[in-house]
Amino acid sequence: MANFYDTHFHLDLQDSKDKILKYIELNNIYTIAVTNLPPLYEKLDKEIQSKYIRIALGFHPELINQYKKYIPDMWRLLPNAKYIGEVGIDLKANKESKNLQVSFFENLIEQCGNIGNKILSVHSRMAASEVVSIIGSNFNGKVILHWYSGTKKNQIQAISNGYYFSVNYAMLCSDSGKKIVANIPNDRILIETDSPFIKIDNQVFNPLNIKKIIEGISKIKGENVDDMQNILWNNFLNLISNEDSFVKSTHS
Repeated sequence: MANFYDTHFHLDLQDSKDKILKYIELNNIYTIAVTNLPPLYEKLDKEIQSKYIRIALGFHPELINQYKKYIPDMWRLLPNAKYIGEVGIDLKANKESKNLQVSFFENLIEQCGNIGNKILSVHSRMAASEVVSIIGSNFNGKVILHWYSGTKKNQIQAISNGYYFSVNYAMLCSDSGKKIVANIPNDRILIETDSPFIKIDNQVFNPLNIKKIIEGISKIKGENVDDMQNILWNNFLNLISNEDSFVKSTHS
């Protein structure tokens, strides 16, 4: 049976966190809750005790320069964090910190690769070439390119390298986004809300609207909605295949 899931959700930034948590629990929505700084990860990881949620250790590239003091905390927490995100490189808003972003990301990929079996949600705004080059084709883990907006050339390389792409509602509302989605192989597509940064009908996108993403992908791919939901669910199961406790814990 196919279920709903969300591979990139900012739980700590929600206005009504308790209401959202209740909805996730009631509707069995498997959720990877990304964070933007190591101390925020530690706080959320202590607060949340839900079998449907996994907290990801993150350090948003836009915050690297401002919060350099937390970089040692990232390396301290990394060995015990299965999910890593949001991480990556952003050369649109923070081009002046490129060198720091690149060196941090290189270090992160090296350490994650050495530990193995991490699942990364990666930001690559105007930096797809750098991100794909740094991760490479032999990464010892799984990579999700979150809200990919790079060139077709870099997308083809990322596909060849075995990365996943997480698709949100905003990508389905632009011609460029639709082209990117159309180019993703069916077995490499995942879904994300990126809430609260994306809106639908002038409201913050929340788990209630996940079916809208599936419907949009189905239309682009020319697939039946139920068939597409099954494909997307199987992709998620493949993504988390090394963590038996996530999905199985909800069926025990």
